[in-house]
Formats: sequence, C-alpha cells, structure tokens
Amino acid sequence: MTKVDLNFVEGLTLEERADLVSGTDFWFTAKVTGMDPMLMTDGPSGLRKQVNVHSAMDQSIEAVCFPCSALTASSFDDAMLEKLGENLGTAARAEKIGVLLGPGVNIKRSPLAGRNFEYFSEDPLLAGRMGTAYVKGVQSTGVGVSVKHFATNNREDQRFTNSSDVDERTLREIYLAQFERIVKLAHPATLMCSYNKLNGVQVSQNQRLLTHILRDEWGYQGLVMSDWGAVVDHVAAIKAGLDLEMPGKGDASKEEIVQAVKEGRLQESTLNRSALRVLKMAERYGYPTVAAPEYDMEAQHEFARQLADDSIVLLKNENKELPLNKDAKLAVIGELAEKPRFEGGGSSHVNAHRVVTPKEVMPQNASYAQGYRLDSDQPDDQLTKEALELAKNSDQVVVFAGFPEAMESEGFDKKSISLPANQNQLIDQLLAVNAHVTVVLQNGSAVEMPWEPKVPAIVETYLAGEAVGEATWDILSGQVNSSGKLSETFPVQLTDNPTYPTFGKDRRHEVYREGIFMGYRYYDAKKLAVRFPFGHGLSYTDFEYRNLAIKENSDDVEVSFDLANTGKQAGKEVAQIYVANHASQTVMPVDELRDFVKVELQPGETKHLTLKLSRRAFAWYNSETWEADNGKYEILVGSSSRDIRLRQEFELTIGTNPLGKITGETYVGELMENDDAQIKQVIAEFQLTDVFEKFMSPELAPVFANIPLRSLTMADVDAKTVHELIQKLNELE
Repeated sequence: MTKVDLNFVEGLTLEERADLVSGTDFWFTAKVTGMDPMLMTDGPSGLRKQVNVHSAMDQSIEAVCFPCSALTASSFDDAMLEKLGENLGTAARAEKIGVLLGPGVNIKRSPLAGRNFEYFSEDPLLAGRMGTAYVKGVQSTGVGVSVKHFATNNREDQRFTNSSDVDERTLREIYLAQFERIVKLAHPATLMCSYNKLNGVQVSQNQRLLTHILRDEWGYQGLVMSDWGAVVDHVAAIKAGLDLEMPGKGDASKEEIVQAVKEGRLQESTLNRSALRVLKMAERYGYPTVAAPEYDMEAQHEFARQLADDSIVLLKNENKELPLNKDAKLAVIGELAEKPRFEGGGSSHVNAHRVVTPKEVMPQNASYAQGYRLDSDQPDDQLTKEALELAKNSDQVVVFAGFPEAMESEGFDKKSISLPANQNQLIDQLLAVNAHVTVVLQNGSAVEMPWEPKVPAIVETYLAGEAVGEATWDILSGQVNSSGKLSETFPVQLTDNPTYPTFGKDRRHEVYREGIFMGYRYYDAKKLAVRFPFGHGLSYTDFEYRNLAIKENSDDVEVSFDLANTGKQAGKEVAQIYVANHASQTVMPVDELRDFVKVELQPGETKHLTLKLSRRAFAWYNSETWEADNGKYEILVGSSSRDIRLRQEFELTIGTNPLGKITGETYVGELMENDDAQIKQVIAEFQLTDVFEKFMSPELAPVFANIPLRSLTMADVDAKTVHELIQKLNELE
C-alpha cells in the first residue's frame, strides 16, 4: 500500500504535483501515480451527487432530503445534529463520496441574505454547537466534510468580488467563533474558503486568515479548498495557505503552477506542502476498497421526519388553538400544502427520495382549497372565492404560506422579507370570515407578519425536508409536542434590522457598521420590539425554572437550576443560559447566549441541571486576544432571550483585572469602582484613602470620577507619589 508522506510527494513529477492542487472533472481530486482520485459532492441537507460529471446541476442521484440548517438549528439539539451527520455520512459512503461539502456555518447577519436557509443561526455559539455535532456525525462514518464558507460570506449579491469590511473584535466574536469551535472540537477534513474579500483581501489568498489564524492560532491540520471558482490568483492562493483549487481549470491550472515554480515565483516546498495535504485527504477519505452496503432510505426518511418534529417552532398559540380539534371541520388552504417548499436551491438541492406533501396526509376531516398561485404575487379571484367559501364553512383553518423558491436561493439576495402580496391579502381575508386561523410558514429565513396580531396560531417549519407533510401534521395534531426554538430573531419589519441601511447598498464593500450589535444583541440593546425573539418557541405543556445557584471553580463557573414540567403531557424544553457582563471597561451586549441544554420531561417531572461555563464564556476580544475580566456578571436562565425566568449576580475572580495596565490616564473612578481588595490596600499604603474617598463622595463623584491619576497633583499629591502608586498597582497579580 502506498505510504503518503513528504518523500512520496517529492517522488512525483512537478506536473503531477501541480495537478494535485487543482480539482478535475468538477468533483474529483487529480489522479497521480499511486493514488486514486477522491470524489466530493454538495450535500448540506442531503446528497447532490450528479448522475455523471457532465450532467446538469439539477440532475442528481436519488437521496433523502433532510430539513435545511435553518430548521435543524431550531432543534437546539446536539444529539439530533450528530445523528443527521451519521445519516448523511452513511449515504455518502454508500455512494463512494469522500468529502461532503457542508455544513454552512456563516452567520445570519441580514434576513435578506439569499442563502440563510443553508446556515444555522445569527448566534455563533449555536452555529458552532450545531456545526460541531454535524461534523462529528458525518466523520464518524469515515466521510470527510468541508465546513463553509470561511469566512464572512454573509451576502450573495456580488459575492465573488465584494469586500466584507469588519473590525477585529466583531470578526473574532461573531464571524469566526463558530469556525474556531468546529476546528478545535470536531477537526473537519477540510474548510472551504469563501468567494468574497475580507477587509480588501481576497479570502482565497488571505494569508492572515488561512494560515496565521486558522493554522498558527487554532492549530488546524486539515486541508483548505476553494469554493467553486473562488480562486483569482492560484499562485498567490497557494502561498497564502489554500491547498486545493476547485473545480480547476484543466491544463491551464497545471501550467500556471509549473511555470511559477520554474520561474521561482513559487517555492517547491510550498507546492509540496499543499500537494501532501491533498494526498492525505484522498488517502483517508478516498474510494473504499470494499463497497459500502446499501442503506435504508425509508429509515432515513423516518429520521428526516423525527428531525423536523424536533425542530419545528410553535411561534404563537393563543387560547390553545393548537393542537387542532380532531372532530372539527378543517379547511386546508394554500398551494404550498400541495406543492411544498421543502428544500433550498443551488448546492442544497436534492433529488428527493419520497416527498410527502401536507395535502396528501391531511386529516380525513379536512378539505383543501388552493387559495393563491405560487407563480404570481397577484390574487386569483376564483381561487380566493373558493378558499373563503371553504373557510366560512369550516371550524378551523390552516393556511400554508411562504416564500416561493424564486424569492430566495444561493446566488442572489432578497429585496424583501414580506410574503407575496396575494398570500398576505388572503390571510387577512380568511381572518375576516373565520377567527380560528393557523398559519404554517415555509421559508428560508425571517419573514414579516403584518397579520400576526390577529392570527391565533403560527407554526414555523422553514424548509422541512421531504417528510414535510408528516412532520407538519405531527405538530398541528399534537401527535408530537413542539420543542423547536428560533435560531434567529424575527423583526417586526425589515427596517428594524441593524443592517438595513447598509446591506447590499455598495457593490464593492459590505461594511459591518453594526459591529457586534447584530441579531438579538442589537434588538436587546435598543430595547426594540420584535415579532418573535431569538430562542423563542412554545410547547403544548408548561415548564417552570427554580433554584438557580452559581458556583465558581478554579477553571469554570457552575450554573445549576431545577427544570420542571408542570403541564399534563411530556415535552422538551431548551433551557438557555445568557451572561451579562458588567465588569469589562468596554462596550458589551446586554447579554449573550453562553450555553443551552435540551431536556425531555414527563408530566410532573423535575430535573436538576448543572452546566459549566468556561472562562471563554465571560470573554471578549480586545483586538489581540480573548480577555475574561474579573468583576460583576449576571447569569440569566430562561426559555428565550426575552423570556428570562431566573437571574442572579455573581463576582468572577478566575479572569483578569479589567483595568489592564494602569497608567496616568487611568481614571480615579475606575479604581474606586473596582472591588479588588488589593487595589484598596495599595491606596491605603500610600495614605491616599481619604483623598480618594473625598473624590468619590456623592457631591464630588460625578466630577472626580473623570479625573485621571496623572491629575492627582491637583489634590496636592506630588508627581513622584503618583508614579510610585501606578508602579505598585501594576505589580498586583
């Protein structure tokens, strides 16, 4: 058996090594002496292996279509995401696929971003947790993944050329944190670099991102490949840390590398490094010597249904409109019930094994009316009339609404998050003739709901996969108790979103002016009303939170509490832990999600839960490193970002002094507000306690809190004493 090492690489011809760093036949690595090519394919929500390399993009093998990432993230369920990965890996192995191109873990910065259905969340912790579980699941089957799109690919329009202009703190805390978690905990086979520029530098040739951060800081050992067509300068890309250009430009790709080596513009050692990484990937994840057994698509279909069941979000349920009354006369309205939007477009498109529509599995007591046309946003008078007539003569109405595929896809951004006009108008008309209306949504991301105040029940299914019909009725009927939670905020209107003034406005630059204040961080800081908050999702039972306790250990902080099911049926609750930082001397969000756990409870059952928060849970990025500051924090535990049930303050002592290095420009107020006993002891040693306390008396505090230490000379403290005081304070641990 061929041993792949540097000696093997150096034994290849220059042409073979140049071949290795570019893909061939769109989906394969190159074949060289002693190593077969490796196949990769799209598949964040199901395999999109093309029938043959020359077939059209929409001609792929039959495969189970699982729910999109926008929905699976709403499960807040690491175990289910790992099982999803296992199912995808099993299918990929049976099809001799070496690397599955997914998951997509970019942050949902704007609800207009056309690819949001393929991404997990607006929150990096949730995106990172879901992505880590997914990667572990796939790779446990012997199939690799390519985590994408690294990095700041948060817009589709002009995605090949626009520059994401992001400050360092925002980049680290919001847009890289999920990649960092996945790299360190799941060790993905590959990362896929994005099309865009980052702060003016093409990502495919961004050495700081691909080498200094990814490899030198995070310790990544895998391969970096390009998104399809993302390479602008292949030689510069290899130097920067890109290993594999996809899909390659045929002989032109080989020749440009060979020529660069011969002319001294590319060192052979640099080429060998990338060629070795490609060979290592192909060695580990290439064609199996023994064909994998066929897998059970029906069993995978059933899992797709369970995953959707675990993820669908019950947004609203006034007066217990749901579950539906099984004896009621039911009207099912909307073309999306008959022709559901169950998957995303582009690389997420799957030739689904067996699509079950909501119409074909609707209850026997239900009648159907189309209501509107998906290929138009204008009302159809006849369809409207039929729908209203059915609604008038029914006890309850379920109307299916959502974005047609033409509205959101890979490759372009949306212009609006409003439903087509004919759907909004129909919902209003239905409410006028029947008060018992449930709206079921099929969409890739957040949607405006002007009719929400009048609708008693709303169910968010996103793009629920091929078992969309079964899973939707599981929730509507109450056969399954809903437990999904929103992984993104739904604003009242698009103009409320912090990116609204800037998103997509400049063809060349996407400036992240909102900084860290995006998603719920922005809405909470502004105290702005939202349609539905991050983490929100209702259940058919009730949960009670009790007995919060916080304990600081040498390396972490323990948060414990009791969670009880006080209702009459079994259910699952996602308990969310947020941290409010009151210690750091910098701008901080109101609070941030720092942990969560999904718990299943029987009626009357109580579980005692203990979660551990690491120092990183209390940290912010100070432009050079992560800094966890000692001082006052608040732990908030609840059912959503705006449904906090328990809260408690505590003092963190396992971090660092938030004052950092003390200088003449450190303010008196900063010292006096710090509860560090050592600081107060040093002030006393210099016999300055009376001076400081005088400054901080109620009458003088507002003024003297803003006096820097260097100006203590105004209070008859000589300059030498001030210098020695500063020196002594900086000697404290």
